[in-house]
Amino acid sequence: MKALESPETKSFYADKLKRAVHLLLFHRGKMPGARDWELKEKVGKNYEPVLAQLNQLLSELDLEVKKVAQPRTSEVTTESTAPAIDEARYFVTLKGTLGLKEARMIGWRIDNLAALGASIAYLVSKQGKATRQDLEKLLGHKFGRWKGVTLVDIFLRTGYLEEDDTGAISLGWRTRSEIDLRTLMTKLAEAKL
Repeated sequence: MKALESPETKSFYADKLKRAVHLLLFHRGKMPGARDWELKEKVGKNYEPVLAQLNQLLSELDLEVKKVAQPRTSEVTTESTAPAIDEARYFVTLKGTLGLKEARMIGWRIDNLAALGASIAYLVSKQGKATRQDLEKLLGHKFGRWKGVTLVDIFLRTGYLEEDDTGAISLGWRTRSEIDLRTLMTKLAEAKL
């Protein structure tokens, strides 16, 4: 026979679940979701079972909790040869796909989404890396030079692209976690341009 949970235990667990939802769904800055240290601080050291329960609840809504390794950029190391320490970021993403009507409500302009798609496709065609100047030139040809530069900055800031010290642009952590690259490339190949 199972041991009965006390009301205090259930409410304590519900409070942890509520805090985890707030951390993952509401933006506190430019990046979505929460880092593992934030979850440890607000939810507790054993936050993984809470996230597993949250993932079960969200699956009914066609959403899921994803964990992505994100390089730590805010921490400066004294040795130039020391590798960057990766930390995990958890966020809620869509399991399936959005229809055209739903895609209008995500908060991005259609031309910015087109520029993001073009940037990702360009980087994939270049084996994942290209120079910033080449990417800005590509976007500038379609959207104007000043907007191309601005869009690259936006994509870098939001995590869809990453830039290293040499100015090489690569796919960011959000692209790898939120976008199905195989489907994107298939759709682009099928498109009548």
